[in-house]
Amino acid sequence: MATEAPCYTVTFEDTTESPSTQELRASLKKGTDEDRLDTSRRIIASTINGNPQPTLLMPIIQYIMPSRNKQLKKLLHFYWEVCPKYDENGKLKQEMILVVNAIRNDLQHPNEYIRGATLRFLQKISKDAELLEPLIPTCRSCLEHRHSYVRKNAVFAVYTIYREYEHLIPDAPELMQTFIAAESDATCKRNAFVFLAHCAMPKAVEWLISVYDQLTSLDELLQMSIIEVIRLDCKNDTTHRPRYIRCMFELLNSSSHAVKYEAATTLTTLTQNPAAVKAAASCFVNLVIKESDNNVKLIVLDRLDTLRSKHGHILDGLTMDILQVLSSADMEVRRKAISIVLSMTSNRNVEEVVLFLKKQLQQTQEREFEKAPEYRQLLIQSIHVLAVKFSEVAASVVHALMEFLGDSNNPSALDVVAFVREVVEKFPHLRQSICDKLIQTLTEIKSGKTFRGVLWILGEYVEGLSDIQATFQDIRKVLGEIPILASEQRLSDGAGGEEDKKEDKKVEGSEWLKVLADGTYATETAYTSANSARLEAVKTASKPPLRALILGGDFFTGSVLASALTKLVLRFDDLTNDRSQANALRAESMLIMAPIVHVGQSKFVTVQQMSIIHDIFLKDTKAAYSKMLVAQEKKESEGTKEYVVQVDDLLNFRQFSNKSAVNYMPLILYQQWGAAEVREDFISNLSHISQLTGFSGPIYAERCTDLILCLVYVLLVNQTSNTLQNLCLDFATLGDLKLVERPAVYTIAPHGFQSIKATIKVSSAETGVIFGSILWDGPALAECCVILNDIDIDIMDYIKPAYCSETQFRSMWTEFEWENRVNVSTNMTDPRDYLKHVMKSTNMSCLTPEGAMSGDCDFLSANMYARSLFGEDALANLSIEKTEAGIVGHVRIRSKTQGIALSLGDRITMSQKDSKPSI
Repeated sequence: MATEAPCYTVTFEDTTESPSTQELRASLKKGTDEDRLDTSRRIIASTINGNPQPTLLMPIIQYIMPSRNKQLKKLLHFYWEVCPKYDENGKLKQEMILVVNAIRNDLQHPNEYIRGATLRFLQKISKDAELLEPLIPTCRSCLEHRHSYVRKNAVFAVYTIYREYEHLIPDAPELMQTFIAAESDATCKRNAFVFLAHCAMPKAVEWLISVYDQLTSLDELLQMSIIEVIRLDCKNDTTHRPRYIRCMFELLNSSSHAVKYEAATTLTTLTQNPAAVKAAASCFVNLVIKESDNNVKLIVLDRLDTLRSKHGHILDGLTMDILQVLSSADMEVRRKAISIVLSMTSNRNVEEVVLFLKKQLQQTQEREFEKAPEYRQLLIQSIHVLAVKFSEVAASVVHALMEFLGDSNNPSALDVVAFVREVVEKFPHLRQSICDKLIQTLTEIKSGKTFRGVLWILGEYVEGLSDIQATFQDIRKVLGEIPILASEQRLSDGAGGEEDKKEDKKVEGSEWLKVLADGTYATETAYTSANSARLEAVKTASKPPLRALILGGDFFTGSVLASALTKLVLRFDDLTNDRSQANALRAESMLIMAPIVHVGQSKFVTVQQMSIIHDIFLKDTKAAYSKMLVAQEKKESEGTKEYVVQVDDLLNFRQFSNKSAVNYMPLILYQQWGAAEVREDFISNLSHISQLTGFSGPIYAERCTDLILCLVYVLLVNQTSNTLQNLCLDFATLGDLKLVERPAVYTIAPHGFQSIKATIKVSSAETGVIFGSILWDGPALAECCVILNDIDIDIMDYIKPAYCSETQFRSMWTEFEWENRVNVSTNMTDPRDYLKHVMKSTNMSCLTPEGAMSGDCDFLSANMYARSLFGEDALANLSIEKTEAGIVGHVRIRSKTQGIALSLGDRITMSQKDSKPSI
C-alpha cells in the first residue's frame, strides 16, 4: 500500500439533491452517455470529498469502462486516480485486475491520442507499484510507436515509474540513451534528455557532448533543457566547464529570446571573466530593445542592474546601448533604464550621456506623444543629477535646460528651476551667465511657481551694479506699465467712445417692477453691458506675463517679487557710493511694489529696525537654502548607505558551520531588507515565540515566525505515553497569505519532539491570520484533533521607513485612491510627541523638515512615508491642533491597496489605546 496518499482539491457537492447509491447504479446501467457523464462527475466529486462509495466500483467497470465515448474515458481516468484501490488489509482489490487489463488495452489502442492520454494517466498513479508492474512491457513498447505524441508521453511515463520504483525498469537510463540517439522528433528528444538529466546525469552529459556542434540548430525547448543540464552539472566539479562556456556564448545568438536570457544568466554563473560578463550584458540589452512585453523588459533590466552592481565598470562601455531602451513607450521601463545609466555614468562617458539626454529632451519638445510631459520631467531630473555629480558638464546643460522654463508643463519647469538653483549655489563661476540667461527668459515664463523660483535666484545671486540695473529694466518689461491700477483704468476708459457714454446714459434709466417668489414687489434696473464688455476685454487683453499673474490674483508671486527687489536694492546700496543712483533705484522698487499693494487691497507693514531687515534679506535667506541643501544631501546619503565589508573581516561558510539548515537565515535577504548587520540575539528570538496550544493537552505546540523569509517554525511535543501516528499539521490562511506547501505526515514517539517548517507566500503588506489544527490517528484509528491558536501576521513586519521628494509625495497622494481617516484620541499634550508616537507605531518616516515644525505653535501638520517589502507605498498626513481639551485632529492614510490603508489605520487606533493611561 502506498505510504503517502495524494492530496486532492475539495470540490463543491450539492447535498440537497444527492441521489442514493441505487439511483447512481441505475443511471450507470440504463442511462444515456449524457446521464453517465453526469453520474460519473457526481461519483468523482463524492469520492474526493471523502465518500468513496466502494459499492459502485463494479458497476463502473461493467458499464463505463467498455464505453467508447472519449469524455467518459477521460472521466474514468479521473476516477481511477481518486478511487480507493486497496482493501482494509492494504492489499490490491480484486476488481483492479480488470482495471489493469483495460488500461493495457488502451495502451495498445490503434488511436494514438487514446494511447497518449493513457500514458499521461500512468504518471498520475506512479505511486501504485502493483498497478504499474503488469503495464511495464506495454509502456516500453510505446517508445517505438510511429506517432510522436505517443512516444513523448511514453518517455515521461517511464520517467515517473523509474523515479518512484527503480526496480520496475532497471535499464531505463540505457533505454533512454538508445531512444534519444535514434529519435528525430524534437519534443521526444527533449523529454528523453530531461529523463537522463534527472536520473543519469553522466549519460546526459555524454549525449550533450556528442551533439555539441549542432547546438545552435536544435529546437528551443531542447536548448532550454541543455542550459538547465549545464547549470546542474557545473554545481559539481566538472571538466567540461570551458566547453560549456563556449556553448553559452553560441546560444547568446539564438533566435529565441527565452534561450538568450537563460544562456546569458547561466554564462554569468559559470565564469566571472570580463568578456563573458560584457557579452551577457550586451545580450540583456538587446533583449530589452527587441522584446515587446514591458514586463519582460523590466525583468531583464533588473537582471542587468544586478550584473552592474556586481561587476562595476566592466559594463561602462554599454551605457550608450542601454540608452537605446528609452525608445520604449512605457514610463516604468524608461525610469528603470535611466536609473541604471545614472549609476553607470563616469567621467569618461558623462558627456556622451548628457548629449543623448539633451537630444531626447529636444524631441519631447518638437513632437507630441503619449506621456511626453512625464518623460520630459524624467529627462530633466536625470540631467540635473548628472550635472550636480559631474561639474564639468554643468555649464553645457544648464543653458539648454533653461529653455524649458517657459514649458507649459509646470512640473518640468519647476524641476528646471530646482536644478538651476542648485547649480548656481554650487558653481559660483557660472552665476553670471546663468543670471543673464534667466533675465532673458523672463518673458517666456508662464507659471507663477516658476516665476517665484526665478525671482528668488535673481534676488540672491545678481551681484554687479550693472547687472542689478539690467535686472530692474527686464523686470519692468515683464511687469508692464506702472502704476498698474491707473494704467488698467486708462485702458478701460479709452476702450469706449462718446457713443458708448450716450448709450450708458440712455439705458441706465430703464426700470420696471418684478414680483418676487414671496409675492412682494421689487424694482429691477437694467444697466448697459457696454461697461462689462469693456472690462472683460481689458482682462482678456494681452499682457506681460508677470502683470497677468498679479492681476489674476497671484499675490504670492507679488510678495516674492517685492522680496527680490528689496534684496537687489540693498545689495546695490552696499556696492555703490553714489547716493543719487541708490535712491533712484530704491524709489523705482517702491514704485513697483506700491501698485502691487493697491492691487491686493492690502496694507504695507513697516519694520522699524532696518539693520534686521538688511541681514534677513542679504544673509539669512541664502544661509537657509544652503542648510537645506546640506540636510538634503545628508538624508540622501543615509538612504543610500551600503553594507560595507572590511577586507580583513571573517568569512562565514554555511557548509562549515555547525548551525542546522532550518535555522540558517540568508544574509542577503536581511541586507536587502535594510539590516546592516545580522546578530543572533537569544532574547530577540524568544520574543517571536508564541504558544499555539495549552499545556494540559496531549500535544503542546509553539511557533516562531520569520516574516522576512516567510517561514513558520512549529515545535510539537508529544505529552502522552503513546506513539502518535499519521500526525499532520493543517494550516489555513485569511487575507493575502497562501500556504505554499502542505506539511508532511509525521510519527512522534512518546514524549518526543518534532520540528515542522511551513512556507507562506505573502503577496502584499496586509494584516493576515493563519489558523489551523493538528490531526492524528488515535486508538482504533479514531481521528483526534487539537485546534491551534491563531497566528497573526502583523503589517509592521513588512513596512520600513523610506524617503521621497515632495513632488513624488504629492503625485502619489493624488494617484492613490484608497484613503483611511483616523481621528486623534490621545492623552498626550505635545503635538510633536504625538507625531513621534505615530511614527514609531507605524514605522513611517517624517518628510516634513524639522525646521518647518520648530518653534512654539499649537498647530502641527506633517507628511509621513513608508515602503513595504513588496514595493508598496504608504502615505500619511497628520493634521492636529493643541486645545484646552487636548490634542484634536486626524491622520489621513493613503495607499494603492485597501489593505495597507486599513491595516495602518488599525495600527494607529490600537497604539492610541495603548498610550492611554489605565484608570
